[in-house]
Amino acid sequence: MAILAKPSCTLLFILTVSVIVVYTTIRSRLSHPTANPAAVKNLYYRNAFLSFSSEYTVAAYLHHLTLQPHLAGTPAAINTALYVKAQFEAHGLETRFSNYSTLLSYPKHSSVSAQFSNDTIISLPLAEPNVPQNGVVMPYHAYSPSGTAYGKAVFLNYGREQDYRALSANGVEVRGCVGIVRRGCGLSRYEVVENAAAYGVAAVLMYTEGGPLSDINNSFRGGVERGTVMKGFGDPLTPGWAGISGGEKLDPSDPRVTQRFPSIPSLPVAEAVAESILSSLEGPIVPYEWRDNLNGRIRRVGPGPTMLNFDYEGEQKLATIHNVFGVIRGSEEPDRIVLLGNHRDAWTYGAVDPNSGTATLLDIARRYARLLRLGWKPRRTIVLCSWDAEEFGMIGSTEWVEQNLVNLGSKSVAYLNVDCAVQGPGFFARATPQLDDLLVEVTKKVKDPDLNNVILYERWRSAKKGINQIQRLSGIDSDFAPFLQNAGVPSIDLYYGSDFPVYHTVYDSYNWMTNFGDPSFQRHIAVTGVWGLLALHLADDPVLPFNYLSYAAELLEYKTLLNNLLEGRISLHPIDAAIKEFTAAANKTEEDSKELRENENVDESLVLRKRMLNDRLMLAERGFLDSDGLQGRPWCKHLIYGPHGDTGSKVEFFPGIIDATSQSTRLDEEERQAAIRHEIWRVARAIQRAACALKGELTRG
Repeated sequence: MAILAKPSCTLLFILTVSVIVVYTTIRSRLSHPTANPAAVKNLYYRNAFLSFSSEYTVAAYLHHLTLQPHLAGTPAAINTALYVKAQFEAHGLETRFSNYSTLLSYPKHSSVSAQFSNDTIISLPLAEPNVPQNGVVMPYHAYSPSGTAYGKAVFLNYGREQDYRALSANGVEVRGCVGIVRRGCGLSRYEVVENAAAYGVAAVLMYTEGGPLSDINNSFRGGVERGTVMKGFGDPLTPGWAGISGGEKLDPSDPRVTQRFPSIPSLPVAEAVAESILSSLEGPIVPYEWRDNLNGRIRRVGPGPTMLNFDYEGEQKLATIHNVFGVIRGSEEPDRIVLLGNHRDAWTYGAVDPNSGTATLLDIARRYARLLRLGWKPRRTIVLCSWDAEEFGMIGSTEWVEQNLVNLGSKSVAYLNVDCAVQGPGFFARATPQLDDLLVEVTKKVKDPDLNNVILYERWRSAKKGINQIQRLSGIDSDFAPFLQNAGVPSIDLYYGSDFPVYHTVYDSYNWMTNFGDPSFQRHIAVTGVWGLLALHLADDPVLPFNYLSYAAELLEYKTLLNNLLEGRISLHPIDAAIKEFTAAANKTEEDSKELRENENVDESLVLRKRMLNDRLMLAERGFLDSDGLQGRPWCKHLIYGPHGDTGSKVEFFPGIIDATSQSTRLDEEERQAAIRHEIWRVARAIQRAACALKGELTRG
């Protein structure tokens, strides 16, 4: 009996201690100002969300999405849209379509032949070699005009203004030639082709370098980078309004349409094809400053003696595109919306671009559905967005933003974008600054996919060697652009890997992902974790997790850098005064946020105060918009972050001011300074508008 009693006493002791520990833990959490019952419940759901990860499920989604090519406007694209819709419905989400009739562009015929100095004529391969095409579209540039050209081959480097000046300085005449251009230096395909047209080039062949020739890159050097050469984004027939069926459309011959397309034809070619031409050229030696990453066989720029016979025929036609949405209604603030978006269309199979992102979006839907079954009810509405026709120029997202601009301006909390979820190693994030703190906090909750027992934040921070690891959203290279640039919605863009050698080629397949990109699918799991947790915070935190002190610090740094750029010759007093006003508003808002986060009473007056504070936090970003937009790009209205007219500039802030400094060199000094001062005042007024929104009060004059 004594022998049996001892274990019983021990067991009783253990149980007693366990109960005390659990009780003490719960009591501690409930008594802590930031760990009230609602916070504990939110923490439970967030931990549950992370625990629902499944590499097998994400891999299965990606495998199905990449079974066939699904270029926008084709029957295969419809099948992919229906698959996403079916997954949303299977998870019990409210699901809807949003369709638009838009002008898309497709190839009909293309050929390029080369006549070398020994009179040998070779028909150059334009498609990827030794790969079953299985419905893959031939390599082409969407919206390129049809055309033929016969002329000497000439190397144009990146196709920048300074490249043409270098050629001219070496006595090279490019007029009437067929130019060979390598992609890079921040120029869009449109800018490359139009620059060539301005110098009299007859047609352009464009190739993408594989970088240092590793074994992996060598395996894919036959890849050809498809892409669009349209200027700007959105349906070209409905600039500024949605391309709904039966709605107003411009005539395709309208100058407002045709000015968005290049005036000479172009085609993409493989790097190996381009080098076979470039290595045959004679003429002046390649300028020294061009020689980075060039194959040693490329020694001269031409023109000729190799002659190129270029022929391209394409067609533009109206096609229906399909956006798909999964909606989870908010229980307390259903009119406040958190949006997660990824585009679905691909040039080929799209395993990386974009369906690594689509697979993670579907996995978020699956995990959220499990949370709903556990009793989770988000405070605010969550919308999962699957966009179409992004590859043609962010068309699906742009049309939807244009159609819903008023509601987005008044109701959207934030837009969280993932395009290529996984391209390779290394985590990257871009964001508007008020979301910096939230992004850092979330990355501290997610495991690093490539190192055991390390959190994502630690690896991310160490990889950047102390440099601010969060980049900004100045480009227009994914679906966040219409939300930030036209609607002023705070935004984040997430991805793993800086680039990948199969971009827009037929090799962007499920096999590439499982062999090179993410064989274990752990990087997909990491992106899903960060993306989903960001949305849970934005949907559930009673006070929105925004911190505008980060924005104030960024603006102050930009002012300092701008002053250095202008060498102190033009006063920045308007911006300086506006930043001080914004900083004061940000400090007051942060104090209010801290107070209300710590006060969890549920009386009506406190609920109203939180609602009013959240409006201030949510709407401040809209203040940075200017109704006139950027000069020459009026659709882009954000004056802090936006695309530069001078795409060679590496400055990522105040695009209007930077454009004025670079584009006004043809003016006399007085006119130049007046143009810059005007842009300075525009930025100052934008910062003041944002400060007023943060204060939540009308100005008193």
